[in-house]
This record gives sequence, C-alpha cells and structure tokens, in this order.
Amino acid sequence: MFIDTHVHLNADQFEEDVEAVIQRALDAKLEKMVVVGFDRKTITKAMELAEQYPFVYAVVGWHPVDAIDCTEEDLEWIESLAAHPKVVGIGETGLDYYWDKSPKDVQQELFRKQIRLAQKVKLPVIIHNRDATADVVRILKEEEAQITGGIMHCFGGSVETAKECIQMNFMISLGGPVTFKNARTPKEVATEIPLDHLLIETDAPYLAPHPNRGKRNEPAWVVLVAEEIARLKELPVEEVARQTTANALKIFKIE
Repeated sequence: MFIDTHVHLNADQFEEDVEAVIQRALDAKLEKMVVVGFDRKTITKAMELAEQYPFVYAVVGWHPVDAIDCTEEDLEWIESLAAHPKVVGIGETGLDYYWDKSPKDVQQELFRKQIRLAQKVKLPVIIHNRDATADVVRILKEEEAQITGGIMHCFGGSVETAKECIQMNFMISLGGPVTFKNARTPKEVATEIPLDHLLIETDAPYLAPHPNRGKRNEPAWVVLVAEEIARLKELPVEEVARQTTANALKIFKIE
C-alpha cells in the first residue's frame, strides 16, 4: 500500500472529476492521501475532502508566494483548524524566490510564524522551497524547527542539504521529478538517503512523473515515483511502499 503525502485534490483542475481521480488512486493501492491547503479557498476544500473520505487527511497553512495576502485572522483560523482530528500538519509554508509576488522579508516573517504555530499545536511543518535553500535551512535552524520536525516537500536540493534537513528531524519527500531522465540530483538523493528518511508524493495536479510528464498529475501515479526509487535503490517496490508508508504514518502521527 502507498501513501501520497502531498496532493492538491482541492485544486480547480480536479473540480469536475475528483471522485474518479480518488477511485483510480484506491485502485492503484493507495492507502491514504494527504491533501494540502495553502490559502482560504484550498484549505476549506481540503477540510471538506478530509471530512468526506476516511482515508483523506488535511494539511493547513499559507503558501509563501501569497504571503503578502496572509492576515493575522488567517493564521488564527489555521490554528483553530489544527485541532481537527484529520489535520496532520501545518503548511505548505516556506520560501519561494522564483515568483516575486511577495517580498522576501514578508515571506520569511510568515515562514517563522508558521513554524512557531506548528510548535504550538504540536504538528509537523511541511516545507515549500524554491530557489531559497540557504534561507530555508537558516530559518529552520533559527526557529528550532526540529522540535516538531516535518517534511521537505518535493525535495530538489543536494544530498548534503538533505542530510542537513534529516539532522533537523525532517523527512525528505520525492515526487515526479525523480523519474525525469535528466534529473541527476533527485536520483542521487533517492540513491544516497536511507529509505527510513524518505517519503513519496505527487504534488498533483503538478509535476506528473515520467512517462506522463506534462499531463495533469494524479495521486495514482505516486506508484511511478515508488517504482523509480526502488529501481535506484535496487529494492523491491513492495519494500519502498512499506517503508515510506510507515514513515508517513509516523511523521503525521496517524494511527
């Protein structure tokens, strides 16, 4: 059985056929799916899905790209939702220096607030990092993020950075890019990082794995990520499924 630890079934791209997408995931032996909200609209939808389906869980937080739109009321709302039994993490939060909608200082302040929020509600924090590795790692250290630990979502950094994050009590989550033929760094991470520190995800509808690259991604395709990790590690895919599922249940504190 597999767990997709990061999926956006709450995205507009799934509005017309979310039930069919979920059924294909179940047919592909997905045991659980974690739907990540990152603003008012997507958090609300994530909560609805988590309440509707027993195998769906929610993560709630505010995306760094939209940091400039986040109010204190939004953070108070997220904190109130954290008490819900189906909410298993805070995020996705972090830094994104690729898009320039929100100034870096605004992103960094919101990132710090969400790490502190995660510590307050005792949930792991799910990290988005794009073109901001040095600042992400620095802030995680300064805010003592190891207290809750968490997940480096769709990790794209080096083996050295992955090891640094593991020392801070973080899991390394790999998605579709590990299957891309020219993706040398994610393949190195999959090969070098011990299986007991790895998770699998889709980030659907984004980042569809090979051979579906460019299509709308969906949670059933997390199996392709697991198969590539198994190939790189020269392990049976069943072993990758078993260990990454155990890792996900542990970090999310799911019984």
